[in-house]
Amino acid sequence: SRLKHSFSSTSIQSTTDGYNLTIQYITQVHHTFLFSFLQIFHLDLSLLPFHCDLGYSAAALCIGVGSFSDPNDLPGLAHFLEHMVFMGSEKYPSENGFDAFLKKHGGSDNASTDCERTIFQFDVQRKRFKEALDRWAQFFICPLMIEDAIDREVEAVDSEYQLAKPSDSHRKEMLFGSLAKPNHPMSKFCWGNAQTLKTEPKEKNINVYKRLREFWKRYYSAHYMTLAVQSKESLDTLEEWVREIFSQVPNNGKPKPDFSDQLSPFETPAFNKLYRMVPVRKVHALTITWALPPQEKHYRVKPLHYIAWLIGHEGTGSILSMLRRKCWALALFGGNSETGFDQNTTYSIFSISITLTDEGFQNFYEVCKSHQSRPSIVLHFLFVCRLCTYSVLLLQTDPIEYVEDICENMQLFPKEDFLTGDQLMFEFKPEVISVALKLLTPEKANLLLLSPEHEGQCPLREKWFGTQYSVEDIQQHWRELWAGDFDLNPSLHLPAENKFIATDFTLKTSDCPDTEYPVRIMNNDRGCLWYKKDNKFKIPKAYVRFHLISPVIQKSPKNLVLFDLFVNILVHNLAEPAYEADVAQLEYKLVAGEHGLVIKVKGFNHKLPLLFNLIVDYLADFSAAPDVFSMFAEQLKKTYFNILIKPEKLGKDVRLLILEHSRWSTIQKYQAVLDGLSVDELMEFVSSFKSELYAEGLVQGNFTSTESMGFLQYVTDKLQFKKLSVEVPVLFRVVELPQKHHLCKVKSLNKGDANSEVTVYYQSGPKNLREHTLMELLVMHMEEPCFDFLRTKETLGYHVYPTCRNTSGVLGFSVTVETQATKFNTELVETKIEEFLVSFGEKMNSLSDEAFKTQVTALVKLKGCEDTHLGEEVDRNWTEVVTQQFVFDRLSREIDALKLMTKAELVNWFMGHRGEGNRKLSVHVRLPEHPAVSKLTFLPASTLLASVTTITDIQAFTSTLNLYPYHKILK
Repeated sequence: SRLKHSFSSTSIQSTTDGYNLTIQYITQVHHTFLFSFLQIFHLDLSLLPFHCDLGYSAAALCIGVGSFSDPNDLPGLAHFLEHMVFMGSEKYPSENGFDAFLKKHGGSDNASTDCERTIFQFDVQRKRFKEALDRWAQFFICPLMIEDAIDREVEAVDSEYQLAKPSDSHRKEMLFGSLAKPNHPMSKFCWGNAQTLKTEPKEKNINVYKRLREFWKRYYSAHYMTLAVQSKESLDTLEEWVREIFSQVPNNGKPKPDFSDQLSPFETPAFNKLYRMVPVRKVHALTITWALPPQEKHYRVKPLHYIAWLIGHEGTGSILSMLRRKCWALALFGGNSETGFDQNTTYSIFSISITLTDEGFQNFYEVCKSHQSRPSIVLHFLFVCRLCTYSVLLLQTDPIEYVEDICENMQLFPKEDFLTGDQLMFEFKPEVISVALKLLTPEKANLLLLSPEHEGQCPLREKWFGTQYSVEDIQQHWRELWAGDFDLNPSLHLPAENKFIATDFTLKTSDCPDTEYPVRIMNNDRGCLWYKKDNKFKIPKAYVRFHLISPVIQKSPKNLVLFDLFVNILVHNLAEPAYEADVAQLEYKLVAGEHGLVIKVKGFNHKLPLLFNLIVDYLADFSAAPDVFSMFAEQLKKTYFNILIKPEKLGKDVRLLILEHSRWSTIQKYQAVLDGLSVDELMEFVSSFKSELYAEGLVQGNFTSTESMGFLQYVTDKLQFKKLSVEVPVLFRVVELPQKHHLCKVKSLNKGDANSEVTVYYQSGPKNLREHTLMELLVMHMEEPCFDFLRTKETLGYHVYPTCRNTSGVLGFSVTVETQATKFNTELVETKIEEFLVSFGEKMNSLSDEAFKTQVTALVKLKGCEDTHLGEEVDRNWTEVVTQQFVFDRLSREIDALKLMTKAELVNWFMGHRGEGNRKLSVHVRLPEHPAVSKLTFLPASTLLASVTTITDIQAFTSTLNLYPYHKILK
């Protein structure tokens, strides 16, 4: 389950000479209305311009009801029902039966509750699609929703709410919703928790079970539903299945919930004010928001997309460019996310969110002013818009994501626009855009300012998330200034001609023999290059990736901090010159890896070398102005802090600090940045970094081998580095854990977060490819029983999961539970994990041959899936290059290994980890009383784990242990 918060992308319909993309398949889509006005929408992959993986099928169903329909005395009921319907049906009564079925056959499922819609979706191996569809449909025909499950599933909803509480974005939404008119549904508490669904109903003698049944009967009606199914079967077959399976979905014939008469929910005195909020993270941020009339009716024009595109522009002449030059802002986003929170039948939001620096926070009113010059530019833009040429490429989408989008589109658009209504700009109407633009006036704006400096100055608390905030009038001086006429800021102007727009979409002819896997076409003492020509997807695109390996990065925590600073400032320096490349559908990413700088570029190959060379040029000529250095040094403190306050991040940091020799922790990096750094130290580090490197690259796509060699040649010629004086391993050595149970229990570093985490890890040791595949199979067997035992039955937390661990080539597996300290202490959770592993061992001992073969087949199918786009193939090959393993046929080798595995081998593998002499490490992160972010605070174990050896000094513990040799999983 999830409450829906996602962003939609937008494309513009056109054709470009040399690469015409037709969307004629829209007219071929079979559409019919079935039973009780249930709309059934069939997609056959053969009709799509890009073939998704034909081994998988998917379905999604959207119901035209959401949290707006929650009864006033049971907040969160719609979200709770979304959970409950999945807990068995009359035909298939097992509570976890559907999840178990999907796990056996390589599938997955999810659901989300929005303001006016609820969506359910799943995917599965194609040969099991009809059976899965039947099992799934029963949740809408006759769900069990047994009374015994009510209290248990309320705890799951409450855990989901508790996990959301530390999120600043969720806190902002709840605070914003509270500004709506009292009786407007936006002011409702959509999440639901134990208080609203359990405690208060008991106090008021409300029968939640009865009300849940009534809500399902009233709102889960066929004529509110839209369904999308995607599979390789013929349309006739799919229609036959859907008629057969869904014909019994009940229809009550009652009018659909309609909130369109509740317009202008934010036309209140409370809206047009300045709200100061204390965030959970260390961040300064300003959000300027306008509540507009509903814009869904303008979907063919999409007026807010034009405005958002110019407001959010990051190139020369943009708002962000001006703010960056003043060192006031780090990032800016503008627009409407098109989720129910931002857009529904009662209003549409347009917001501008700016991540501020310390100086920008002090000058936030000036930052607001910078946006007031932009509207006149936007209006001017509308008149030249027809002169612009856009290219569109409809990208491949995973089946489960595609059907989710389509079933929701069916609720919003006429049938001819089901496929593209949320994507294309069908009509250009400047008058519609102007109407929306003229509503974005200062006197109608809401200002929300986040800063840790507001601590102690915010006496108000939002009811549900406990967010501290204050409210005040916008200063009269600024009101008058914004309301008046002022000169256009000369630094703001329209974008210049874009030199990165591709015009050549020719597919290149190979200049060397085609190969199934990448081959090394260049190799010397300063670098090597792997290459593969794409002759499968046949699109005019390419991927270029480089790993610049350096010996200086891992020398100290200080060097790691300087490396992070270097990469952050390099990205900042590139932001303007490379932004036009992003607009031209070229993408780049710079990553501060553990052993080197990773450069990734992708997109239309024609101008891709231009972007790559630009990045290398800025790397070669790196500079850092003092004010920019100070800005990013301060920001890095916040970044490390924001990582450490998350229990799951801290738990991972502690686990790897124990396991990986010579690893520096995030806490050590945080301490290093607190100790202070200088520009001179940064420039000295950068000079040292660039002096000695090894450049390893991969080029895949629409380039010849000769063209590809030019990338490595440019790197070596431009940077002029020397070869490595010593070999730099791209992994760590790992400690050999003692043959007994050890526990490292630390305090969480977020004083306001009740969330805790428990991870129990079993170390296997340096193993080969066969054992790695065996571990994957074991974890696949473990997933559903783990969920059923620890979440469904024991209700320990919302997130519970087993994981196959590959720690620098050393294998292991773990079980993790994210829980709340207010409900369970971490030792109790650990005992429950142990109970689960005991029960799982019994389950493994009684595993049938059929169940074993089914799981093996599912994993074989999963590994044998065809790539849906070139990026998937590149990601897999890049993992082999960046880890220097080069086993490009790993998947086929793993499939061969799977086919030879026996049930006894799997059972013995698990029991071997559970027997005497196992190497077991538990990491607990629990609620703090007085957190200190600059250091770890170790805690003793309670009497529940009295026999466990506690780690209270990681360095002292690991210094006595043996180290495994460097190990790669190669054969």
